[in-house]
Amino acid sequence: MIVFRKRTPQARRRLSRAGWVLLLVFLVITPVLMFPPHQKPAPTGAYVVASVRYTYTDENRIETYTDTGEKRRVNVTCWHPVHAAGETYPLIVFSHGGLGLETSNESLYRELASYGYVVCSIGHPYHAFWTTGDDGRTTFVSMDYFREIQRENARRDRQQSFHAYQKWMEIRTGDINFVLDTLLSNAAGGADGVYGLVDVERIGVMGHSLGGSAALAIPRQRNDIDAVIALEAPFLYDIVGVENGEFVWLDQPYPAPVLNIYSDSSWSHLAEWPQYARNYAMLSDVPPTAISLHLPGAGHFSLTDLSLVSPPLVRLLEGAPPTRDSVEYLQAVNHACLEFFDRYLKRGVEFTVAQ
Repeated sequence: MIVFRKRTPQARRRLSRAGWVLLLVFLVITPVLMFPPHQKPAPTGAYVVASVRYTYTDENRIETYTDTGEKRRVNVTCWHPVHAAGETYPLIVFSHGGLGLETSNESLYRELASYGYVVCSIGHPYHAFWTTGDDGRTTFVSMDYFREIQRENARRDRQQSFHAYQKWMEIRTGDINFVLDTLLSNAAGGADGVYGLVDVERIGVMGHSLGGSAALAIPRQRNDIDAVIALEAPFLYDIVGVENGEFVWLDQPYPAPVLNIYSDSSWSHLAEWPQYARNYAMLSDVPPTAISLHLPGAGHFSLTDLSLVSPPLVRLLEGAPPTRDSVEYLQAVNHACLEFFDRYLKRGVEFTVAQ
């Protein structure tokens, strides 16, 4: 039998002080353990890189994650070359993962910018862990959206997944199209700043995970996209219904050059995950401008800078440590993306990325 002794007020105060000390120690130590000091790969291109941040208000859309009737506000950070007067560069718009940040792949943005690209990454309000507007207001992830992600399981309930995909794609593609239109309109109108650097005739889109799915949707919606990169993302927009418990797919060729990059997390599962059926079909029925690239040695979150920011968290999320060095792996991802965009946005050399 356990005997609980009655503590004196002095003892309770000592325990209370000890508890606060332990809590403070935990709060100090945990960030150091989970988010150790790190250094991102330095850009290897010839251009010096700078960045600028904007908040755009979409007057044509009401924010659906609030009931205030406010217009949807989208935050965008652009990395760009510090350039000589008169130069313009291809534009690339990036969409982060299901629970990401607009800085999720900053090493990639900086690498591309150092080779002569304007790379604009969107912080999707209520889908990002957090994003801060130019008024200083921080918007955190919607708990309703978070629960939707937790519930979604295409192997168990295709219909529920289809409805979730439609909702998420409408929000994400709405943001991407709005940002593209805003950037291109300002560039065409002769606006100063980063807009003057944009070549409106050379445009790419890319994203990770859910953001990659949204990027894959954009050439289906507009005809000015020259290249797409999806970092481990299914073609969710191409799912147009559910019949007899199976997804129904859009029966049209994919309209743009596309690079699909996969980690070990998905590569061996493409045949069995129903939302990846189109990705799997592309491995055998290969369109002439589609490339599927498996980069072995790491998992889903190692395709982002999270592998540098918090290696313990990545190991926890992926269930095992990567077998490749995180910096080396990110450099392989970044190199593949650069070669692909050079091929289709700068008419460069053939795609010959080393794995």
